[in-house]
Amino acid sequence: MFRSKKQAMLGLDISSTAVKLLELSTSNGRSGSSYRVESYAVEPLSPNAVVEKNIADVDAVGLAIKNVVKRSGSKVKQAAVAVSGSAVITKVIAMPVSLSDQEMESQIQLEADQYIPYPLEEVNIDFEVLGISEKNPEMADVLLAASRSENVDDRVAALEIAGLTAGVVDVEAYAMENAFSLLGEQLPDYGNEQTVAIADIGATITTLNVLHNNKIIYTREQNFGGRQLTEEIQRRYGLSHEEAGMAKRQGGLPDNYAPEVLEPFREAMAQQVSRSLQFFFSSSAYNSVDNIVLAGGCSSIPGVDELIEEKSGTSTIVANPFANMSVSSSVKLQSLSNDAPSLMIACGLALRSFD
Repeated sequence: MFRSKKQAMLGLDISSTAVKLLELSTSNGRSGSSYRVESYAVEPLSPNAVVEKNIADVDAVGLAIKNVVKRSGSKVKQAAVAVSGSAVITKVIAMPVSLSDQEMESQIQLEADQYIPYPLEEVNIDFEVLGISEKNPEMADVLLAASRSENVDDRVAALEIAGLTAGVVDVEAYAMENAFSLLGEQLPDYGNEQTVAIADIGATITTLNVLHNNKIIYTREQNFGGRQLTEEIQRRYGLSHEEAGMAKRQGGLPDNYAPEVLEPFREAMAQQVSRSLQFFFSSSAYNSVDNIVLAGGCSSIPGVDELIEEKSGTSTIVANPFANMSVSSSVKLQSLSNDAPSLMIACGLALRSFD
């Protein structure tokens, strides 16, 4: 939504249940093997601080960011954050190739009200030139993105409470696309000429992003996530929300947990991924995908990738954007490995340091 000059930035993913921080460094340009994880931490958010990807309590989120920075030990003072896809309107428009960036910006400001259903003083707008239009070599395809200013302002304000400044406000789907570039070796032919579905199954929302040839072509959010499993553990075993969340992660539940609670949830996840894909097929010219990538906290549930592969008949992997990275000695390798699938957006945001 706006940019400042290039310097190190933290990737900060503000989800409905936690703030995830990631700091990367690079030794020689943007090749996967040259990245290093300098610091990472996850801080839980108080219930209802973020509701359906919107910040409801800026102070609570600001405090969580402050805590996660302290926990990570990072000294970086600038961060990249993201707004959810549902909070953003995107449109590809055609502009004359001959225009400079400044002229293009002026032209977009003049014409933006044609594309955006809100008063322009209530939105933040940004654009990116995608390249020469295939239909007309004298025109460029330009991606226009607009979000209600309050979505951007709340994130900027939460960062300020924590003593940070916003270097970039991105869109979650594009942060995911950015991180996807690190999964090349996990996919046949590095994902080139392929259609890949990323099912990001978080605590309350499942987001399906579909990429073709490594570019996002479709995004859709649905209400489904790990909180349903936590609530079932709570109900079944008479635990508090915190105790249920802890037991889900660390184990120690009765023997009937796996067959009677976890297995139905894994089946529900597989069904959700299948349903999300059906929505994609019915609204596009595609009727299949080449690969499914699982991201988000729920994808760490053992065996869920095999189950989804079996049900969908499509090769399925769990995302690990750190597979080819070196890691600072201050980072706990086991924790990073466990959290890897849920750090895709934070990773995509941290990569913005090197743009």
